[in-house]
Amino acid sequence: MDFLIPTAYAQEAGAPQGGGMELVFMLVMFGLIFYFMIYRPQAKRVKAHKELVASISKGDEVLMNGGFVGRISKISEDKDFMVITVAEGMEVTVQKSAVTAVLPKGTMKSL
Repeated sequence: MDFLIPTAYAQEAGAPQGGGMELVFMLVMFGLIFYFMIYRPQAKRVKAHKELVASISKGDEVLMNGGFVGRISKISEDKDFMVITVAEGMEVTVQKSAVTAVLPKGTMKSL
């Protein structure tokens, strides 16, 4: 019945086992790949979004995360909220961080 179960052979005690430097090298390479492909691009996007939010001012036309396009009519500096005018007589209060892009002047008239 030995033909169904292969015989296991023990490894010799004096044989090199490896894995020391190879493991360290593999972990370093994984860390570099993680940094350059995941962390660094995301950090750049977050930095650019913070700069965008900090640069908005009253009168700018903005595109929001939900798809709203509006003109900023009032900015609350201390609470991170702003009021945008979506249409004449219709104002919406939103968070500053919901801004996706600042649009060129006159975009709302062309829509």
